Amino acid sequence: MSQLDDVHAGHARLGVILDDLDDVGARQASALPGWTRGHVLTHLAEHARALTRQVEFAIEGRLVDFYDGGAAGRNAVIEAGSGRPAAELRADVVSLSAALESAWARVRPDGWASPVRYRNGTVLDTVSSRWREVEIHTADLLLGYTSADWAPEFCDYLVEFTAPRVPEGVEVQGALTDIAAWMAGRETIGMLTVAGGVGALPELGAWP
Repeated sequence: MSQLDDVHAGHARLGVILDDLDDVGARQASALPGWTRGHVLTHLAEHARALTRQVEFAIEGRLVDFYDGGAAGRNAVIEAGSGRPAAELRADVVSLSAALESAWARVRPDGWASPVRYRNGTVLDTVSSRWREVEIHTADLLLGYTSADWAPEFCDYLVEFTAPRVPEGVEVQGALTDIAAWMAGRETIGMLTVAGGVGALPELGAWP
């Protein structure tokens, strides 16, 4: 399962990137408006925790909400955890990512199709979700890993996943990494143009 391998690699990469993060750096702004690096790291940790619960319940043939308290509960937990020391933020991300990998390791071959409440999907969909979050938010940390480092396979996947955001009939030209970044709502490194060279890039729709 290549996506699973990619997530493992992404978790390992993130752990290495965070080795040198100190408390001052954790308070600095991320690429996301209004979020520090501490917010992004708390979100990544809580996302892993939530996915682990989805997988563990699915193994038992049960369903559970993704976040306790829905979006409001999610936001409150992220805000409350964002100001923690860098060492605690890193430990949380690393340990909860490892717990998610352990949960996936317990899935039987026929268990990947088991339903989860997250997006009304399957256990297999939790792998894709984690792949998106780790790749995108590692770049959001502004710690040296950027969208230019995204693998072609991830860019292809992200373009397909975010395709509903682009107005019908619009064709954008440029580097694959920049197209993927733009469709994910992130700053591009290179230039993008609308096919034919006429007009500005369109406004994107809501996240799918």
